[in-house]
Amino acid sequence: MGYAGTYRYLTYASWGLSALSALMALVPFVYIWKILRDVLNAAPDYAQAVNIPHYGWMAVLFAVLAYLIYIAALMCSHLSAFRVATNLRLEVSEHLATLPLGFTETFGSGKLRKIIHESTGAAETFLAHQLPDKYNAMATPIGLLVLLLVFDWRLGLLSLVPVALGFVIMSAMTGRRMADKMRQYGNALESMSNEAVEYVRGIPVVKTFGQSVFSFKKFKATIDEYEKWVIAYTKELRMPMMLYTAAINGVFAFLIVGGLLFTRNGVTSKFLLNLLFYIIITPVISLTLTRIMYMSENELVVADALARVDSVLDAEPVPENDHPRHPKDASVSLKDVHFSYDGKTDVIKGVSLKIQPGQMVAFVGPSGGGKSTLANLICRFFDVQSGSVRVGGADVRDIPKEELMDTISFVFQNSRLLKGSILDNVRLGRAQATEAEVLAALKAAQCMDIVEKFPEGIHTVIGTKGVYLSGGEQQRIAIARAMLKNAPILLLDEATAFADPDNEAKVQAAFAQLAKGKTVLMIAHRLSTVANADCIYVVQDGQIVESGTKDELCAQNGLFARMWQDYQASVQWKVAKEG
Repeated sequence: MGYAGTYRYLTYASWGLSALSALMALVPFVYIWKILRDVLNAAPDYAQAVNIPHYGWMAVLFAVLAYLIYIAALMCSHLSAFRVATNLRLEVSEHLATLPLGFTETFGSGKLRKIIHESTGAAETFLAHQLPDKYNAMATPIGLLVLLLVFDWRLGLLSLVPVALGFVIMSAMTGRRMADKMRQYGNALESMSNEAVEYVRGIPVVKTFGQSVFSFKKFKATIDEYEKWVIAYTKELRMPMMLYTAAINGVFAFLIVGGLLFTRNGVTSKFLLNLLFYIIITPVISLTLTRIMYMSENELVVADALARVDSVLDAEPVPENDHPRHPKDASVSLKDVHFSYDGKTDVIKGVSLKIQPGQMVAFVGPSGGGKSTLANLICRFFDVQSGSVRVGGADVRDIPKEELMDTISFVFQNSRLLKGSILDNVRLGRAQATEAEVLAALKAAQCMDIVEKFPEGIHTVIGTKGVYLSGGEQQRIAIARAMLKNAPILLLDEATAFADPDNEAKVQAAFAQLAKGKTVLMIAHRLSTVANADCIYVVQDGQIVESGTKDELCAQNGLFARMWQDYQASVQWKVAKEG
């Protein structure tokens, strides 16, 4: 209710109105009983039953009133539920902005999407529909109990026997064990959603090599796990559900047995009247119990959904120092840095280095050695477990995050563009930039051929009406964004990985413009792109095993020298044509 604000009073009103609606909905049954009484008393001269039209209209009136009151209850609950869902999504989104930038990567984008949309949606559905219905279902048995015991307490107690059986069976299906099952169900759905996102991202590879879903073993495994869980869960609940359905729908059987027992000495018109009334009203019992059972399951679902929302909200935000420090220059230094993603196995092991302002340095080495992780630590996508990362002499943990982001520009190997205009995508680098400044950045980034091929120029919306850019073109737009930002430190992580030869030449020309007067940290597998670096750090197994210029490293005849020889050999490779 804290997320509802003053709208929570509408939620409370919806409970009261829904309960009142349930009681109103029982009043027509009283008038039906009166109609039956007049018919039986007047038989065979039915003309004497003059009050039947009045009773009939009164039954209709109370049925309509119950319906209108229930609609009012839903109006109140929906207004509050929409406010709660909106505030929940805002809270999660705003909290995400305070978390380390690496949180999304480690948590899983599919899981986050499910939480932001589906888990908060489950809370909205529960507040809008299921919670008012809960109070409606709670009020109905109270009114029913009064009606069942007032007319004939013996038949009333018989009607309650299947109710008691139904509750016993229901409790077996909706207890603590069911809560665990719901959590397993949510986990299975989350895992499947997460792997589905990764599978969709990899569809180009799957189609290129003629593979199927089976090539994505993790995705297939999550589908199989979900299938196994659902089938086992359904089989486990099959027998309790059959017994429950038989119990709550078997009220009439108890009434028939009671009728036979209670009329051994003859049938009175009063008993016949009450028996008919109970036969008419007892289906309400079955309906009410079924609603209560599903509401118990829905409570477990929403409790699990809110627990997942809390799993994001409970994540620790990036700590902010009360006494912030500010970078003095564009230098970068690491001192005895250790880092682990899981808190157990270090992927960075005691790395120390110093990069002077204006230097161009490169991180190279075997895949999985820790190059990108070092870049992530410098940007403070993650915090180190021990040691320190300093930018401009200040520990990155002491620099306000907005200032740190203003100090570092980065271009990744899979730079993402938003579904918006080229102008808006470049303006992400500096929101206040004019169109002229954006055009200047695009020109410097060798992007004018991209802009000029579209009739709408920089106002072309990417991702709609067939407007898509190649990987190399996207990289150049990302470089234009970094140029517009004009931060003193530039980080390039495999930025030419997806570029074809023509695009790579233009990307390299754009880098030359972008790097002027800046401290540049470059991660690359194509060793030709780092040959002119002031210093090359060779990273292997989370450690810097070699450092120096290209010529110095080649002279050492170590790991870099072997990598350079292999690279030179690969450049000479040609596809032989059979003669």
